[in-house]
Amino acid sequence: MGCFSCNGTTVLEENTDNNFTKANDQPRPGKAKSSPRGSRKVLDVKNEDVTKRKQSNSETDGLDSSDISKDEKTSSTQAQTFTFNELAAATGNFRSDCFIGEGGFGKVYKGHLEKINQIVAIKQLDRNGLQGTKEFVVEVAMLSLVDHPNLVKLIGFCAERDQRLLVYEYMPLGSLDKHLHDLPPNRKRLDWNTRMKIAAGAARGLEYLHDKLKPPIIYRDLKCSNILLGEDYHPKLSDFGLAKVGPSGDKTHVSTRVMGTYGYCAPDYAMTGQLTFKSDIYSFGVVLLELITGRKAFDPTKDPKEQNLVAWARPLFRDRKKFSLMADPMLEGRYPVRGLYQVLAIAAMCVQEQPTMRPAIADVVTALSYLSSQQYDPSSRNIQNTCKNPHSSKIMTKSSEDISTGHRGPMEG
Repeated sequence: MGCFSCNGTTVLEENTDNNFTKANDQPRPGKAKSSPRGSRKVLDVKNEDVTKRKQSNSETDGLDSSDISKDEKTSSTQAQTFTFNELAAATGNFRSDCFIGEGGFGKVYKGHLEKINQIVAIKQLDRNGLQGTKEFVVEVAMLSLVDHPNLVKLIGFCAERDQRLLVYEYMPLGSLDKHLHDLPPNRKRLDWNTRMKIAAGAARGLEYLHDKLKPPIIYRDLKCSNILLGEDYHPKLSDFGLAKVGPSGDKTHVSTRVMGTYGYCAPDYAMTGQLTFKSDIYSFGVVLLELITGRKAFDPTKDPKEQNLVAWARPLFRDRKKFSLMADPMLEGRYPVRGLYQVLAIAAMCVQEQPTMRPAIADVVTALSYLSSQQYDPSSRNIQNTCKNPHSSKIMTKSSEDISTGHRGPMEG
């Protein structure tokens, strides 16, 4: 879940310190007014974090609870507060056999909370990391106010002395990257139908942030490791510590310090620091390519020309005869040829270099919802046309020539 600058070097996950920082970036001052649903503990943490940032001249920026307004269309539940002792007991004092993962901001443990009689995931943030404290504030503020089937649910938190912990619903199948990359022999390979289901669900979660939430939110950290899978591979977006309120009115972008994950970060954002909703669309396109190809967004073990997934894919987009080369070998040819062409067209549009050429998330959702509804039968090697949708079919009609030249297709707004 760690973040690093998009100029090609890792800040947290690769143990380097070559962090991209714009000289004119300044930390955003803390707001005195309280959140419509924020708890006193959350606000105390925010004030403490602002003080630390001033002392260290840090350049963290993000979303705080007063940035989000709750209206009649937003259903939410108040996050519960837990004591550190309760969370320690839930994990057997954070035993190693309860450990399920680690990111740049802290470690995640599986536990059972007797207070609510529920299996949960508990993230213990790094007590020495200012970014971890900032992420804590942002995540509690945001997830306490949103509710969507494709966003992970925040159950509660602990802000006790120097301890910062977040309690989420437990997602039994883990993160998407664990099902695509470096698979152990006993792990089930994702079939075509499951991949399309995950893609459509993740797109709906992003659509909620962009189009349904008021004000809209730019996720800024969309990647396979932040897509968690529940029962029956139901996907949910997680880790919102880098989220930013999107531009409003006549503004076209938000100027901010460049943060994200190399391989997923939109080139326009990496070069200018101008964050837009289309920055998320680029990241989603990379995730879609990972689902199609089984490759990592960036893989230093490969030949230099193949390390960056988008750079590897772009020449192949120009030749329809090479589309089959982009399919994950783990699929063993079990995919609909037409469906492969259509989802590659969507991915190609999402990763266009020019942000204005990328589609709106609503169009992506429409197209992927249609594709995921077309259940592929491996025994017949055909798609069962159980849900004919002329509008979606039109959206996905884009020739390989359009993909390679960057011409605007019917999916692009």
